[in-house]
Amino acid sequence: MAKILVIDDNIDICQLLERFLTKKGYDVETTISGKNGLDMVKKTFFDLIFCDFKLRDMEGRDVLMKVREISPGTQVAIITGYADVKIAVEVIKNGAFDYVTKPLIPDEIINLIERALAASKASKSNTETFSKANNLKKDSNQKTTKPDNKFLKGSGAESKKLYKEVALVAPTSLSVVIYGESGAGKENIARTIHDQSERAGKPFIAVDCGALTKELAGSELWGHEKGAFTGALSDKPGQFELADGGTIFLDEIANLSYETQVGLLRLVQERKLRRIGGTKDKSIDVRILVASNEDLRKAVSEGKFREDLYFRFNEFSITVPPLRHRTADIEAFAYHFLELSNAELNKKVFGFDEQVMDVFKEYPWPGNLREMLNVIRRATLLSDGGKMSVSALPPELVYSKKFNFSDSDSDSSDTKTHKMSLNLKDAAAEAEAEVLKKVLEEVKYNRTQAAKQLGIDRKTLFNKMKQYDL
Repeated sequence: MAKILVIDDNIDICQLLERFLTKKGYDVETTISGKNGLDMVKKTFFDLIFCDFKLRDMEGRDVLMKVREISPGTQVAIITGYADVKIAVEVIKNGAFDYVTKPLIPDEIINLIERALAASKASKSNTETFSKANNLKKDSNQKTTKPDNKFLKGSGAESKKLYKEVALVAPTSLSVVIYGESGAGKENIARTIHDQSERAGKPFIAVDCGALTKELAGSELWGHEKGAFTGALSDKPGQFELADGGTIFLDEIANLSYETQVGLLRLVQERKLRRIGGTKDKSIDVRILVASNEDLRKAVSEGKFREDLYFRFNEFSITVPPLRHRTADIEAFAYHFLELSNAELNKKVFGFDEQVMDVFKEYPWPGNLREMLNVIRRATLLSDGGKMSVSALPPELVYSKKFNFSDSDSDSSDTKTHKMSLNLKDAAAEAEAEVLKKVLEEVKYNRTQAAKQLGIDRKTLFNKMKQYDL
């Protein structure tokens, strides 16, 4: 039962509200003194306070400010006999939930109470959500040696196993091959190894080998001297030279051309490099970490990767599990990405509806953490505040089973292709129709509410209802 306090120096108003609200099922107390009202607030928690703007012993704005200090969770509505816009603006700026003018209208009072109680409930839920998110983040990062607001470790069994291996190899000077699907977080693992090594604080250079063309790879990795080739207008240090003393991370190493692999083998063996067009070798001290989303042993057997280079790199290997195998961490990752998205987009989405979290845990996440970040960023942008609802998620996520996404560990690409709908356009339309139907049923076919929830205008909604015979 909600508890309400009425502070008004007009005893008739107090009695009127007490009788009326008691009949409506509320627990009501009254007082004609602002100071006495504050004493009552110190002793008892009230969900809502109605306070007159002009009291005999103090002003309503002063009561409001004191209540905010004593009981931040209590909503305050100001009663005034003056239908003055300036007063309304002032009290709301000072933190009042709303204001009402005399004579009091019963329906307006009940409406205000319902809104105030709903706001209090949402505020409490938001506080619990942020507390939960912070606890999840704290648990996941409790052993991180160098905290990073953009990075979350996870605390599930798979994550613990992963970071146990990281902690084992990080203090050594061993080269490491990091395996994992695209978007699984291989670079974050490489950074963690660097941060937990003796080279922490020294350069960490990440290179996407998949973006290096055969012609530019040498210049990018070893550097070049001025005039070495057309367009070389000045000396340029390579990525290995920039990483000297620290760590270099070569992502998608299997994409390097055979010629570049030959040059890389010499550098790894001798720990010396020579810029393109240069005449002198330079000694370098750099730890090498490499990553691949395919088995390098297979690439060696197929003749795409040099065997001697593979053995140089494979002093230790780590496999980053895909997100679908880290279900215990999905909730923590979701709240972490929500925090990042709120900060980036200047939004205030405070959590997830239960349905959203169910979708996240059932979806196989073929794009892993990168895909989850993009999904949550988009959904945050589409949400108006409060908790994120399932309507903010893309249809292919909500109805992923209709698209037959499957675990890449157990399905070949041919099987996946066979399972996917042969007509993707029809599959997307079917998913869209189901989302529309679900939202319409939730709002009892109120088109205005449905359009708002779906983020489209009423005309577009009407056309789609007609298109899908809804």
